[in-house]
Formats: sequence, C-alpha cells, structure tokens
Amino acid sequence: MIRNDWTIIEVEQLYHTSLFELLIKASETHRRFHDPVEVQICTLISIKTGGCPEDCKYCAQSSRYQTNVKAEAMMTLEEVKERAKAALRQGVTRICLGAAWKRIRDGAAFDSILQMVSELAKLGVEVCCTLGTLNPAQAQKLKEAGLYAYNHNIDTSREYYPQVITTRTFDDRLQTLDIVRKINISVCCGGILGLGESEEDRISFLHTLCTQSAHPESVPINQLHRVPGTPFEHQEPINFWEVLRTVATARILMPATMVRLSAGRIKLSWEQQALCFLAGANSLWFGEKLLTVANPAVESDEAMFSLFGFKKRPAYVHRRD
Repeated sequence: MIRNDWTIIEVEQLYHTSLFELLIKASETHRRFHDPVEVQICTLISIKTGGCPEDCKYCAQSSRYQTNVKAEAMMTLEEVKERAKAALRQGVTRICLGAAWKRIRDGAAFDSILQMVSELAKLGVEVCCTLGTLNPAQAQKLKEAGLYAYNHNIDTSREYYPQVITTRTFDDRLQTLDIVRKINISVCCGGILGLGESEEDRISFLHTLCTQSAHPESVPINQLHRVPGTPFEHQEPINFWEVLRTVATARILMPATMVRLSAGRIKLSWEQQALCFLAGANSLWFGEKLLTVANPAVESDEAMFSLFGFKKRPAYVHRRD
C-alpha cells in the first residue's frame, strides 16, 4: 500500500479525480492506517522571533520587509518549559520549537536549544525543531539531546520555488531532509497553499513528497496568511476545495503519514475542517498563534473536538525505531 514510485501522471490523475470519489478513497485509506477519531494536538513555540535574513515572500519574520514583527531575543529555558507545561495540560503531545534562522550556527544559542530539547523530551512529548538548514554533526547533537522530529518545509513545487524564495534553493531543502532522515530523526515536511501557484505546482509539490526515499512522517498543510508589508500580501486566497483536494491526495499518496492542518486553519469553518478530517487530516495546532499568525482559540477547538467525538492522540504512536 505504501509506494515511493508514484509517477507525476498518477499524482495528476489522482488529484483530478471527481471530488466525491477522491474523498471516499482518501477516507478509506485513512481508516486502514489510522484511528479515524484520533487527532494529534501540537503546539509551536517561537523561541527566536524575527530578524531572519531570508527573503521568503510570505514571511512576516524576514528582515527584508517592513512588517509588524520585530526581532526579539531568544526565549529562556524557563520560559519555554512554562509554555510547554501549559500545552501539556491541554493535551498537546508534540511541541515544535521554531527559530527565525537561515541556518543553525554553533555557539551559545544552539547550546541553549539543545538544553531546551533535552528538558522538553523529559516531559514525555515528541519534540520537534524548525531551525533552518543544519549539518550532520548538528543533527546528531539534536538527536542525542532527545529530538524526535525536524521540520523543514519545501513550501511549493520545484518549478515555482524561485518565485517564492531566492536565498536558498529547493535542493538545499531536500539536502536538509536527507541529513535528518539518515540518522533516524522523524521528518516533518509540507508546504503552503495560496502562494500564487498553479494546480500543476500543487501536483508537483505532492509528487516530490511522496517519491522521497521514505515519506515524511508528518506533512503540514498551510494556507498563506497574507502579511502586510510582504510581497505576497495581495495574493488571491486559495479556494477551499483546492485545500481539500490537496489534503485528500496527500492522504492517498502517503497513507501512514500524519497530515497536519496548519497555518490558515482559522479561515476554515468547522464544516470545512470536518471535510478535511474526513479526507485524512489527523493533526492540528493548538494555541492562539502559529509563529506570528493567528490560530483558532483553544476553547473553540475543544468544543469542535467534543462535537466531532475526537480523542487526542498520545505521543510516539509511530516511532520509527
């Protein structure tokens, strides 16, 4: 059932399947590989916000654009632990630490992150980091500290990527994924919908993910948050049905993967989210912010969980080792 040899034509045909048939197939696939009422709750802590040297045209944290996000000092270990413990009380079983860096640099800041990872791992949660590019030695240090997963999104298709970012290449991103995968750190890799990409770009993006040597264990599906001051602030919003098609196609192509509803979920009604969960999404982010963008209130998500009859997924359900 799990394939890494999908052709671009197969992915295209699947993506363009009649919507009703696509949802049925995605839902059946989801039920074979996952408990359909179990959803993992994650939280994202921005431990170093703003001041990033990259030119990602969607990002409020880029130092190249005039946005309402200003560079901040790194959070302390105690601040991070306090945020993490509060998240645990809400049922969170995966915590991601994000820093607005292009790459990890050895030194005091990286040492502080290693300590954060170590302390959070002791709490029994899956600890994930998104820190930019890294080298094998740094990846090994993170693993030894207790890191469970590393996030590094490819954002969009190889073809459209240069229209989004010029300060690193598509292959730079794939190389980072290879580094963490080789030492058995779980890979989290997804993208952003609504960047101005075409259907063909979304198909190519999914094809890249599902033909890696191993599927990412986690695929976050984001919708563009149009940030004033960035080059993409005036992009047309993506149609919800394209989001749903992407979720459903991702589920069929990567059956065992966690498909996470990420940034932009605040735009979706409960009815739309229900369709996404039916199509195979099985994770979301708790907390009123995802890095710098708005997210649904925890109270609203708790009410939605109660209505849908969801249960919260425990940590380490799919440990690769």
